[in-house]
Amino acid sequence: MIEAYDQSQTLRMEFKQMVADLSINSENMKIHQKEKMISQLRLFMLDEDPSIQHNAVLALGRLVEHSEELARIVVKKDILHQLIWSIPSQPHHYKKATVFVLHAVAKHSPELSQAVVDSGGLDILVSCLGAVDPEVKEAAAWALAYIAQQNTMLSQAVVDAGAASLLLSLHTNDLDREEVNTGTISLLKQMIRSPDVKLKRQVLFTLIQISKHSVELAEMVIAAYILPDVMICLQDPDEYVKKDVITLMWEVVKHSAQLSQVIVNCDGLVEVVDYLDKSRGSMRLPGIMMLGYVASHSENLAMAVILSKGLQQLAICLSEEDENHIKEATVWSIGQIGHHTPEHANAVATAGLLPKLLQFYTGASSLEDLRLKSKKALKNILLKCTHLPSLEPLLSNAPSNILNHVLGQFSKVMHHDSEACQEFVMSGGLSKIQEMDAEPGSAQRKLINSIKSCIQEASANRLRTAKTQHTPLPPRTPATRTPACTQLPKPFHDPTPNPRGGTIRRKDFFRCLGELEREN
Repeated sequence: MIEAYDQSQTLRMEFKQMVADLSINSENMKIHQKEKMISQLRLFMLDEDPSIQHNAVLALGRLVEHSEELARIVVKKDILHQLIWSIPSQPHHYKKATVFVLHAVAKHSPELSQAVVDSGGLDILVSCLGAVDPEVKEAAAWALAYIAQQNTMLSQAVVDAGAASLLLSLHTNDLDREEVNTGTISLLKQMIRSPDVKLKRQVLFTLIQISKHSVELAEMVIAAYILPDVMICLQDPDEYVKKDVITLMWEVVKHSAQLSQVIVNCDGLVEVVDYLDKSRGSMRLPGIMMLGYVASHSENLAMAVILSKGLQQLAICLSEEDENHIKEATVWSIGQIGHHTPEHANAVATAGLLPKLLQFYTGASSLEDLRLKSKKALKNILLKCTHLPSLEPLLSNAPSNILNHVLGQFSKVMHHDSEACQEFVMSGGLSKIQEMDAEPGSAQRKLINSIKSCIQEASANRLRTAKTQHTPLPPRTPATRTPACTQLPKPFHDPTPNPRGGTIRRKDFFRCLGELEREN
């Protein structure tokens, strides 16, 4: 008898395993065969052997997942009540399989989702969100997400059951990778469509907390295709909902250039610039930081910020805001834009931001953090800037450590650009550096001498070019001589246009060069 019992147990084990395996691909079974199989599986769910119970539930879930008709049969035979009733006393692997059945039924239609709700499934699923096992949590979150996405009424039922508050409480503190899953994010995605403003704020706050911890978690949020729903929230009349959306973008883009590019491709920069234009005070902070982080990753992303008028908007923020933490964030973001290439630095310079950065650095009223950020941004931009007209105002009031960077850029550009040398003389720049009291042998004196040398060489080249291009006129005969009455009067002076505005006389230009010759 013992041997016969063992054989029967072995056959039962083989049968339940075969059913579980075959149910993965059940398309070749006819509907009446599947219905008989479901009835048989219901009996196995009452078996005294836990492994047979588990495999029966798993097979049921796989069958139902393939067919809405089979899902209706499960509801009709009242199997949902049996499953839900048995969950509390079962181990975690059985709970996961049972929740999978609820998920498989609910996903087909609003009617079947309502059947899960009417069977008491919401309370069980919410309780599973608090389970210790992360796989049970994920399965419950997926099931709730499928219910919530069916219609507004079911979505509200999920919220009323306490799923939202439990999910939000799980993620308000520091997160670990195992506590977050795609099911959780999918459920949050459904909740963000709620008309309830408080719920929207909580959902966005939770997504922010998830995204900020690691690049992997931020990628999970993006992979859930949550951005379209999030972007819609920027049209919400509530200012804090919009701020949370911008903050979420900030927390995502800070991790990598790839994530930043995703936000840029979704017109994120345009939305942030528009948000900054319409907001004031501390509400601007997440937008300012978002632009800075995007620009920090690469030259192309920094140029995208410039082309989206982000730099122009940062300049407006810098002129309008008085709070130090806003100024510090704005200065940092400007530095992230301008430090890449001469093109980026020149964009910052032509926006008129260099004197402002210098003012923050040298101003007695600036706090230490603002001074340090301004100094770093200014130096990094000056090392790349080649737009000399924007650098000239710094010659008058920059401290020696900044002045050396400015003079270095003049020397570097003028060494290859003779036109820049002429413009520098005519704008009065030569007079300014001649007035500088630099110690002999110092780095500043060497830079000044280098600039003067560039001007002298450019002047000599101009004279040589003029001589080689001069062609003597043939002697005029009486026949070709212009009558006195038609001769034009000789001008008293020859004005030379000054690119900085106004004119400078040519004789004054050569007088400056003569003074330079006498100095040397």
